[in-house]
Amino acid sequence: MIFLFPSFIQKYKKKLLLPTTVIVVILFFFLQTQFKTSEPTADAIQPIPIHETTIEQEEITEPIEDISLFVEVKGAVIHPGVYELTQGDRVLKAIELAGGYLPTSDSKGINHAQKVADEMVVYVPLEGEVIVEQAPTNTSSESTGLVNINQADASLLMTLPGIGPAKADAIIAHRDGQGLFKDPADLKNVTGIGQKTFEKLEVLISVK
Repeated sequence: MIFLFPSFIQKYKKKLLLPTTVIVVILFFFLQTQFKTSEPTADAIQPIPIHETTIEQEEITEPIEDISLFVEVKGAVIHPGVYELTQGDRVLKAIELAGGYLPTSDSKGINHAQKVADEMVVYVPLEGEVIVEQAPTNTSSESTGLVNINQADASLLMTLPGIGPAKADAIIAHRDGQGLFKDPADLKNVTGIGQKTFEKLEVLISVK
């Protein structure tokens, strides 16, 4: 049987050659196709998107310090006293810090929405209490309109002709050091004020 196989091949060699060649060619193209499909193509490789990261610089702001204000709450409140508040606070908060109103208080005249100020005084009256407002110091004669040189401050003195900041301060210094002026003519004793200046002021000033 073994000796018949070579003779069989020799006899049918030409007939077997063509199918064998065809099979080899088909197998070659098949393997080539498989190899190409296994390789990643340029289209198959998708680029990984790189997201740009933007680092936002945080705005550096310095903390704003609260400005302390001290307000005195007096009168018909539960706990009268001086309280610390901050700028922008209202009178209502000052009243609350003082414990609120007494049952006998009269708060109709209190402006709760008013902003507080440093050294402010909030006075709450009792029911039926009559508040007498203190009149400001009278620095001029109500009847004549003259400037009282014994009471006028620097700003009022500077409304007089020829009196500037230096002379106004000199008048006040003389008044504080030598005593009140007894006569308008005593103004000539102040350094810097002579006869000509006094003549301009004589009809505008008083000592009472």
